[in-house]
Amino acid sequence: MRVILAEHLGMCFGVRDAIALALEQSKAGPMTILGDLVHNETVLADLRRRGIRVSQHAAEVQTKAVMITAHGASEKALERARSRGLKVREATCPLVHVAHQAVAMLVREGYHPVIIGKRDHVEVRGITEDLAEFDVVLSAEDVLALRERKKFGVAAQTTQPIERVEELVELIRQRFPESEVRFIDTVCRPTKQRQTAAMGLAEQSDVVVVIGGAHSNNTQELVKTCRRYCARVFHVQTAADLCEEWFINAQTVGITAGTSTPDSTISAIQRWLKNYAAKHERFQTESAQLPALTT
Repeated sequence: MRVILAEHLGMCFGVRDAIALALEQSKAGPMTILGDLVHNETVLADLRRRGIRVSQHAAEVQTKAVMITAHGASEKALERARSRGLKVREATCPLVHVAHQAVAMLVREGYHPVIIGKRDHVEVRGITEDLAEFDVVLSAEDVLALRERKKFGVAAQTTQPIERVEELVELIRQRFPESEVRFIDTVCRPTKQRQTAAMGLAEQSDVVVVIGGAHSNNTQELVKTCRRYCARVFHVQTAADLCEEWFINAQTVGITAGTSTPDSTISAIQRWLKNYAAKHERFQTESAQLPALTT
């Protein structure tokens, strides 16, 4: 059995920088992260072991310092934290900042903002909470529910597949041919790279293992993409989630991972698969060497 890795996989620079900043800032004294710094339980567990606290609401924070997650936050959320006397530090990914700035520019220029993404996702909430009005769409049905506007300004959650985003932008243009539709591509480059690499990986694999947090949107999207090209695709968080029966008769197993997956987790799963392959190769060799039964 051959084990191959996607050309692009695992942690992006935004996540690495957020983790490094959290560790650095925590040395100055007790600190609480507002929400999940990244959507990966392995990373969060390591931060907790190092004494970093996590709280979902500013009202619950008991430290003087708080950190905004890599997914970003609205100005209203930042002000709520500051109004409680908290010292706010930001670990927001620079590419999420770009999405915030793009939407703000569209609003200033008179466009009605439409965000392509998951309405309840922390990044989308951060983008939309400062807006007087907006729409969030993720399907053709959502586009059909839009009401007509003279000018639509469209941006996207940074971890959405660009193919879906472009399809929905085209649907908006088709539904409102008399309206001006301006699209700013805010899907981040690491997401695009991992999506493209996942397609190529799945096409040449009998089984694909996608590694990432259970609540990670970009990991979930990698799973969906791989399933378009490979019949056996499994989403795991750690090597402990792997099952031997998944790999029966597999000649090639591909590995990809979401943008908040640690290198150590990828390496552990790669080792597990190589050990599995070696064990079964020995078994097949030994079976072939057994004397034939005679009657």
